[in-house]
Amino acid sequence: MHVLSRLSKDRTGTSALEFAIIAPLFFLALFTQIAYGVYLSVAHSVQQIAADAARTAVAGLNANERVTLVNRYLTASRLDYSFINRTRMKVLVTEDPDNPDQFTVTISYDSSDLPIWKLFTFALPQEKIERYATVRVGGY
Repeated sequence: MHVLSRLSKDRTGTSALEFAIIAPLFFLALFTQIAYGVYLSVAHSVQQIAADAARTAVAGLNANERVTLVNRYLTASRLDYSFINRTRMKVLVTEDPDNPDQFTVTISYDSSDLPIWKLFTFALPQEKIERYATVRVGGY
C-alpha cells in the first residue's frame, strides 16, 4: 500500500504524458489548416487567372479571336502564383447563349498534386477546382 500511495502522489512526468497524448491531435489540426490554406490559395489564384484572362479577351472582336487572346495571355504570362502548374489547367471560352453581349472564361484546374491530398485529414474538397469570369463584349 505504501508504494501505491507514493506513486499516486508522484507528479513527475505528467507533462510529458499529456504532451504525448495531445501532440498528435495538435499536429493533425495544424497541418490540416496549412493544407486547407494552400488549397484555398490555389482556388483564389485560379479565380484571379480566369478574371485576368477574361479581361484580356475583351479586346477580341469574335469568339475565335477571344479564344486566341486568352490562350496567348496564358502562354505569355508567367502565372507567378504559388502551387499553380499551367499544364494542369484547362481553359474554355464560351459565348453566353442567353445574352449575346457576354462571354465566359472557365478554368478547370486539377489540384491532385497539392499537399492536402497526402494528409489523413477531415472532410476534403474536390480535386477539380473550377472557376469562371463573365465579361460583357466590348467591355461596357
